[in-house]
Amino acid sequence: MKPISSLKVALRALRINKMRSFLTMLGIIIGVGAVIVMVALGSGAREMIAQVIANMGSNLLIVVPGATTAGGARMGEGSAPTLTSDDAKAIKEECPAVKTVAAFWGGVTQVVYGNQNWNTSVSGMTPSHFEIRDWPIASGRNFSDQEVYGAVKVAIIGKSVVENLFGSEDPLGQIIRIKKIPFTVIGVLSSKGQTPMGTDQDDVVYIPLTTSQKRIFGSQLPNRVRLIMVQAKDISLMNDAENQVNDLLTERHHVQNGQLVDFTIRNLTELLATAEKSAGVMSLLLGSIALVSLLVGGIGIMNIMLVSVTERTREIGIRMAVGARGIDILLQFLTESVVISLVGGLIGIALGALGAQVISKFTGWNVFISVWALLISFSFAAAVGIFFGYYPALKASRLNPIDALRYE
Repeated sequence: MKPISSLKVALRALRINKMRSFLTMLGIIIGVGAVIVMVALGSGAREMIAQVIANMGSNLLIVVPGATTAGGARMGEGSAPTLTSDDAKAIKEECPAVKTVAAFWGGVTQVVYGNQNWNTSVSGMTPSHFEIRDWPIASGRNFSDQEVYGAVKVAIIGKSVVENLFGSEDPLGQIIRIKKIPFTVIGVLSSKGQTPMGTDQDDVVYIPLTTSQKRIFGSQLPNRVRLIMVQAKDISLMNDAENQVNDLLTERHHVQNGQLVDFTIRNLTELLATAEKSAGVMSLLLGSIALVSLLVGGIGIMNIMLVSVTERTREIGIRMAVGARGIDILLQFLTESVVISLVGGLIGIALGALGAQVISKFTGWNVFISVWALLISFSFAAAVGIFFGYYPALKASRLNPIDALRYE
């Protein structure tokens, strides 16, 4: 029997038992759909993690202060004011692998414009902060080095602050008050949007670092900063930059051998790699669970095909009696099994893609359905049909024609 004839006979047999054929496909549909959804969510999670790190900046190291000890109890990381503006300056000047540096000192406070007020994050920064974070200024300008040196009262504000304080009014050149101190708005940042955790990155006011230290938040110790952002010249130099910063700060802070360092360096590139690896492992785990559904669907196909062989034993005997060979019978039943798997696979792909989009809409996660995921799922469905359909087909092809004709 030619393959086309086998396909026609298989389709006719499946049409006769539509409900049973659909129920047989159900395991394949669920398995393929689950694989597509899990892979799409896993890819979306990796992309989201990469976007979070990219929003913070590229080739980035974060240096935070160490911990204090009070009454024998060690406080949290960052509780000791051990970093200074001079540390940031030294890192930029003495570390060959470092491209630029930005220091931070700030907090949350009330900002007032006219009869409007808004509680927001006010951060003292150096001009290089926006370069490090790849955050362009939409209108206006950046701080100048002279403004930072002179602790000038100027501010750059985010889009959310503009909306809540100014509405449709142009904020450039306007005066806002931070802790009753007047600041001139010189720039408005482009929108960064929310982080996956829901934090609004545009709800911020940036002022010169020295202005924050001397006029707004103050400091019992001069030039103290809460963190230092360090940008390496290239991603390949991240480890070199980290080692250079560590050695420099260890020397500057007079850390002796055996002592705990009073700072911590976080390599965001390593964080990204670790997070992506974790997301990949989770995707693999979820995908493996989904593949179990495919195997269960394959077992269902085998059971139904064995029942079909039993029900159609007399038909098989008649076909053999009029000249059908064993290979023709095997090809017919194997074709039925593969058709069930492929049709179920196509339906599963469609439902999986739809399900991924629905999940994305309700959760806010981005999902990415790759062509490879579709091809692998479809190929696996076909392999399941062949593997689990072969034994029933082989059993049918080996029936004795005389016994088959006598079967009631």
